[in-house]
Amino acid sequence: MLSHPVQPLLHNSAIVLAAPTQAWSGSDGQTTLPIHGLYHSDTRVLSGWSLRVGGSAGEPIGSAARGAGEMTFSALLRHLDDRTADPRLRLEVTRKVTAGHLTESITLISGLQHAIDTTVSVRLVPDFADMQIVKAGLGGGAAHVTSGTADLPEAPVITVKETGTGIHLATPTVAALVSLSDDGVPSTAAAEVGGDWSVTVPARGSVTVEWTIDIEHSTTVVQAASGLPEWAGVSVSSGDARLDRWVQRALDDLSGLRMATTAQPDEPFLAAGAPWFFTLFGRDSLWAARFLLPLGTEIAASTLRLLAQLQGTRINAETAEQPGKIMHELRPAAFTIPGEDMSLPPLYYGTVDATPLWVCLLADAHRWGMADAEVEALLPHLEAALGWMRDFGDSDGDGFLEYVDSTGHGLANQGWKDSGDSIQWRDGSLAAGPIALCEVQAYAYQAAIDGADLLDTFNRPGGDTWRAWAEELKTRFRQSFWIDSPQGRYPAVALDALKRPVDTVTSNIGHLLGTGLLTAEESALVAARLVSPELNSGYGLRTMSTDSAGYWPVSYHGGSVWTHDTAIAIAGLGRAGFGAEAGVLITGLLAAAESFDYRMPELHSGDASTAVTAAGSYPAACRPQAWSAAAAVSVLSTVLGLEPNPVTGEVTSTPISPAIVGNVTLNGLTATLRVS
Repeated sequence: MLSHPVQPLLHNSAIVLAAPTQAWSGSDGQTTLPIHGLYHSDTRVLSGWSLRVGGSAGEPIGSAARGAGEMTFSALLRHLDDRTADPRLRLEVTRKVTAGHLTESITLISGLQHAIDTTVSVRLVPDFADMQIVKAGLGGGAAHVTSGTADLPEAPVITVKETGTGIHLATPTVAALVSLSDDGVPSTAAAEVGGDWSVTVPARGSVTVEWTIDIEHSTTVVQAASGLPEWAGVSVSSGDARLDRWVQRALDDLSGLRMATTAQPDEPFLAAGAPWFFTLFGRDSLWAARFLLPLGTEIAASTLRLLAQLQGTRINAETAEQPGKIMHELRPAAFTIPGEDMSLPPLYYGTVDATPLWVCLLADAHRWGMADAEVEALLPHLEAALGWMRDFGDSDGDGFLEYVDSTGHGLANQGWKDSGDSIQWRDGSLAAGPIALCEVQAYAYQAAIDGADLLDTFNRPGGDTWRAWAEELKTRFRQSFWIDSPQGRYPAVALDALKRPVDTVTSNIGHLLGTGLLTAEESALVAARLVSPELNSGYGLRTMSTDSAGYWPVSYHGGSVWTHDTAIAIAGLGRAGFGAEAGVLITGLLAAAESFDYRMPELHSGDASTAVTAAGSYPAACRPQAWSAAAAVSVLSTVLGLEPNPVTGEVTSTPISPAIVGNVTLNGLTATLRVS
């Protein structure tokens, strides 16, 4: 038995979601684990609920999802059935989530020749715990409902009141109304609320009752996005059904992750992931939008505008804000994990890569058809972002972008591998900061080149200055980052505080491909490393090579596989002309997608495919997650070799060779597709 709180595991639970609302349960629909419950924004409104028909939950036999926002759980009610071998009384519970709303339709279906009289009882456990409490493993118990006795200090004060329309639950900031369908009798006993129905299931017929909960959150900073996503109606058919199913599941999940801020309700973006990151993240939202560009520029344009509105304008050490800097994450209040020495302000800028990635997305979106007027309106923000790279990103004037947390309670690592132990030497010791990551230099190089081209296109000054800056960065990178080894040269993951190249072989090097930072010879060296057995697990690219002392297959950033990370390497390989190597990694991701029923988690185990028969779970991985889902579209784009032509508006397709998935048909594109 554990003697200390631990983060809840997610890998064997079901989720029904429509941002910013999510419902977690077991695959049988029951809520029994610490992660389970109904969440809205950063609050868990219910820690669980239960259903009994005739005093029993029934015997679960399966579940089926319809998109991200609806799932039906099926069970047998043999305790009410006749004594024959064939079950003739079924229970079907359809759970549907829309933003701020959950409905459960409970249907009893009979094949018997006579009617059945029984009862249906639902009990809900109000919680209203903050997300960070749940994540810390401290939210396992029911909250204390006010009934004349004092609550425990940690529990929110919840008032419960029966009204003419249902049962009203409220804290000072969050309110919920539980409604019952006709003939439901409300119950507010002890720390639970709910309803009871007396029902008659007709012979060879069915009966349905329903309960709903509607949530209002006065302090939330996020809300549902309006309208339909631009990928609605897109479908894929190929010679490998795994690709088709992965893309379809991904697009459904991305629709569920689509949201807006309360300050900018008309600017949709993709929430980073469920359950912990149901909000705006600079890096995550940028990468997800970039992956989706082949399907349209709407989500990219709105993400760019939203982040531009929040772009830094002053120096603030506490929030890590600096002029021109793109933010890291947005919360309704400070985000503090109990037991961890970390406290992030509601609007936090502690990221080194979001700013150059913002520039890269703007340039890519323009190539894919973002309107000139929309791009031109963002050029002052482009110039500010480029200025941040030169004036603040390079804090010590050595020509590289680096980071260090100056507060002592922010993120110690501020690249995409942001865990505390992610930047290690090959012997397992931690590198000391300030840290200059290899992939951040590649992003900065590409941002400077692409930014210069945009400045030229719109007749603004500075293009040549930024090209010269980029060429100097490329020269310095070649001099400082490359390491010789018996297996061949490779780029260091980073430079440490003393400007020494950190010698661990990591997946970060895959992000360098296709950015222009490497020569053809250097790209070939990186491509060979990526498909080596030390990095390639057979289910995707390991974050750290197996020949490193710190390697562990289920380490968050030290040996696990991240889908988006592998997809970035695949895209770079495709752009750099390494179709065979891209195909090796694509084959691995397709095998992993099959292992996870095509909903790719945030990350999974780095165990070798030669040692296991399916990709293993990282039990605490978020799912769905925006960049893991959007990676399916990036992989599809690489398979097809999609490339936009800004002049004609066409998209050309030059499939990688050798072919990976046979013939591919892509339906629902807004652009004209031409196969070359």
